[in-house]
Amino acid sequence: MILDIGRYIYGATSDDTLTLCHRRQEKRTTGRNGWRILEEEVDWNVSETSIIVVDMWNEHWSWGATERVNVMAPRMNIVLNRARQRGIHIIHAPSDTMDFYEDHPARRSILESPHVDPPPEREMEDPPQPVDASDGGSDTGEAESYKAWHRQHEAIEIDDGDSISDNGQEVLNLFAQKGIKNIIIMGVHTNMCVLGRSFAIKPMVKWGFNVVLARDLTDAMYNPYKPPYVSHEEGTHLIIEYIEKFWCPTILSGDLTTPKPE
Repeated sequence: MILDIGRYIYGATSDDTLTLCHRRQEKRTTGRNGWRILEEEVDWNVSETSIIVVDMWNEHWSWGATERVNVMAPRMNIVLNRARQRGIHIIHAPSDTMDFYEDHPARRSILESPHVDPPPEREMEDPPQPVDASDGGSDTGEAESYKAWHRQHEAIEIDDGDSISDNGQEVLNLFAQKGIKNIIIMGVHTNMCVLGRSFAIKPMVKWGFNVVLARDLTDAMYNPYKPPYVSHEEGTHLIIEYIEKFWCPTILSGDLTTPKPE
């Protein structure tokens, strides 16, 4: 069992420093093969940190996925409000909904960032994921997918000073302009968009940013009737562990909201 201790002992330390408890996993180098869980305290400069909210749509073609996002969105909004108060820049990335936001100040402003060329990509190990989502991953029996969304979930507030984009190049342009080095990813779905979108974990890690996933503000697309035949919750947990092993550390959202004891 992995104990989530970050919510109790880590958090904001000063107006310009954010202290996070990174959890990652590394291969054992002695004894029996396996993985070691490592937790370490890391300080990030608030002005160099951004949160990317991935595909928290107002509705999904899987009603099971929609229900879980409905529960997650109000909690995420609390975290985002606290982060915004600290000075962390928020990027809302609800893919395929930019037409809805074309006149929003948060959408218009990111388009004004000067173009920058992407940095060379790092070589990364990219093994197969531990769950089978070849059927689309719905745990509520839908046979076909379709575009059910047209905006971000209404429970997540968008401030005029935030940014809205579903394009990795636009996000890279903004980061260069603002001097962003550190990225906190939250949203759905862990094994799909959170890893693979042009603004999400894989490209940002390959471009050399410091990336973490908020592991209690994410959800996977996984049907328990597919391998490895575990519960939906366990399937999400397996994907989070996969990310910790091969892509980036994770944190708890409480790291952003809970003050560190003196």
